[in-house]
Amino acid sequence: MEESYQPAPPMAGTAADQCGEPGFWRGDLLSVGAIAVLTGTTILGRHQASFRTPGWLIFDIAIGLIACGLILLLRRRPIHAALALAALAALSPAATPPSTVGTLTVAQRRPLRVAALVALAGTLGHLVQGFWRPIHGLNLAWYVVLDVAIHAALLGWGQWTQARRALLHSLRERALRAENEQGRRVAEARTLERTRMAREMHDVLAHRLSLLATYAGALEYRPDSSPEKLAQAAGVIRAGVHQALDELREVISVLRDSDIEELPGGRPQPTFGDLAALVDESRDAGTEIRYDEAVTAPESLPPATGRTAYRVVQEGLTNARKHAAGRPVTVVVKGRPGGTLQIELTNPRGNGVPLTPGSGTGLVGLTERVQLAGGTLDHGETGGGFRLHASLPWPA
Repeated sequence: MEESYQPAPPMAGTAADQCGEPGFWRGDLLSVGAIAVLTGTTILGRHQASFRTPGWLIFDIAIGLIACGLILLLRRRPIHAALALAALAALSPAATPPSTVGTLTVAQRRPLRVAALVALAGTLGHLVQGFWRPIHGLNLAWYVVLDVAIHAALLGWGQWTQARRALLHSLRERALRAENEQGRRVAEARTLERTRMAREMHDVLAHRLSLLATYAGALEYRPDSSPEKLAQAAGVIRAGVHQALDELREVISVLRDSDIEELPGGRPQPTFGDLAALVDESRDAGTEIRYDEAVTAPESLPPATGRTAYRVVQEGLTNARKHAAGRPVTVVVKGRPGGTLQIELTNPRGNGVPLTPGSGTGLVGLTERVQLAGGTLDHGETGGGFRLHASLPWPA
């Protein structure tokens, strides 16, 4: 019955190895020592009050030693040890402290039905002791009431401890599952973002290589063209090859955004110069925005960095509209060549109800995009609001 209810967890060694560990025996010996002190105190108190013969003292000391020894079996055989202690408690008050510990141990480790039966055995054992060896000055009725009340309290305490331990274990498992699930969602978001970037680069490279194929075909089928046109076509092919190699290097290394301003079959990609239009668009939608730009030589900003900055501001304004609708937003952009481009968005905390539902992975993908661009992204609550800060490298 004991083995079927609570199987032992996997251990590194055998049972003999575990029992041979110093920590195992040290904890048990400390427990036995503390209970032995209580047992000795009980024996002295009962004999001073009853004035029994020395033979009874020797008998109680022997029962106390046996009961304290049975404490060592509570870890392995709690039910058997507790029942044996209850039987000893019927013979001598010296077994009362160990029997109490046995009842509590079973209540903490076994189901209510089993623990209640062990508590009942302990109660009956102490009732027999009360009839056989009553406490001097204590009415038998009150002894029965105290006996039942104490064992009921031990049973309730042990069951509460067991339920609390199970609840904490369940909460830890749920937290671990939630953490694993969040890690999986983050990994999926990163994979999706990388896939999106790879598709974008595939389209850009396909566009670039198709242009090169067109010019190369012209050179093959029109060898009679004028030297000026042949030189112009060769120059376009050479420049296109260099650009395609640079873009391919970015794809293979970190899947960075391409250096193309327009994707085939789609609208032009945003640039740093489109930030003002993005802010105005959000203002027209009803968001109060304070836009502070202090950027030196913005025309020298690499297009990929400018697009990343645009995406950072776009995601920040989107999150502000979703989670803090109607609240003002502050956008600060500053930087210079040879340093970094700093982007910071702040807004007060909303009412806790998002305007539209979201998956919660937008910032994960944005973090991946910024990291692929060689920068860093920080976000979180601060000062009663939300702060989004990005730092992007700006080569001279």
